[in-house]
Amino acid sequence: MAVPGDPPNGTPEGIGGGDDEFRSDEYRSVVFDEDFVRAARLQEFSAQERMGEHAPAVRSRSIWSSGASTSRTSTPGRGARQGMLLVLLIATAFAVAVYMGLRNPYVPPPGGPAQALSATVVPLAPTTTVPGGRPTDLYAQSPAADYRVGASGITLPAVRRTHHFTDVQVVTALSIAKDYLVQSSLDPDVLAGTATRPVRVLLDPDQLEQFDRSMTSPSGDGRHAATGWLVRFDPATAVVADSRVRVNGTLAFAEVAPDVLEVLTDHTFVYAVRPATGAPAAVDGASLFTVRRELRLRFDRDDLGARRLEVAAAYVLAGPQDCSSDPAAGFRPVPAGAGPTTVGPAASDPYASGQPRRAAGLCGVMAPPATPRAAPVSPAP
Repeated sequence: MAVPGDPPNGTPEGIGGGDDEFRSDEYRSVVFDEDFVRAARLQEFSAQERMGEHAPAVRSRSIWSSGASTSRTSTPGRGARQGMLLVLLIATAFAVAVYMGLRNPYVPPPGGPAQALSATVVPLAPTTTVPGGRPTDLYAQSPAADYRVGASGITLPAVRRTHHFTDVQVVTALSIAKDYLVQSSLDPDVLAGTATRPVRVLLDPDQLEQFDRSMTSPSGDGRHAATGWLVRFDPATAVVADSRVRVNGTLAFAEVAPDVLEVLTDHTFVYAVRPATGAPAAVDGASLFTVRRELRLRFDRDDLGARRLEVAAAYVLAGPQDCSSDPAAGFRPVPAGAGPTTVGPAASDPYASGQPRRAAGLCGVMAPPATPRAAPVSPAP
């Protein structure tokens, strides 16, 4: 008997009859009893649950999304909040810029090329016979009796910031100036005329050509005197008899331009020297030689960063020495026991504190005090 759903002409040949023959063999072993069907629980997920982890990408958008996309998905008032946030960020950036500008004022660019050194070196002739003896005795009987020894006599002043230079930059300038004074006035090899590098490395590169010419071809033309840059004795005339050079003086600083700091130095150096031809052990024939150096040193920001300087001007009084000798190449002290030969037109006391009396010509007179006195000593830093 045909069953509804069977082919009208019956089951074709080669095809098994019955519903079981249409089922796969693997399902024949699966039997769902009535208890299993009743215990089964049907659960339908919501649309959001069916979307799963993709939901946040559709429902949530960044405030930095494009305006067209945001307008379709953002809630009312989102654009106003974004605008307020942008204004707040701009106001904060502006406030920070103003604050940093007040804390760090505009720094002018570095200055131009360094100017050439202008140097005046004046020999001071003795007015009496030059005293001789042992260095310690000579110092004790001279105005340098209470001077400090060596670099300890070069003391730094109280430091304060200027309008365009910080206190750290001022300290740097003063320390470079002290280094220059030490190397150019106290280094034994520089004093003996056998070395110039300790001084040269502290100079601005724009002044090196002038410095080198002053060392190789010194001249009293006001530009190329070796003794304008440093203290040097003529090795054929005198040598230093005591390395404990007595020093006293002052340093001062001032801002002369927004990008230029200037340091003024005024120091008296007292050396015990002896004739170069004498025996090294014969120290009884030593004498004192005094050099008063006034230097005007300049620094721009490049100089401070590289620890160098420009020597703008030098005024030097040195004696006792004969006015007929040219001090540009090196000092030639008058030896102990010798008297004056040429007397200059004006008297100058290299030991006097404050502004020294300028010699009227190319030679002056060394005017020692009537009695030994102790010069004021700058306080230790």
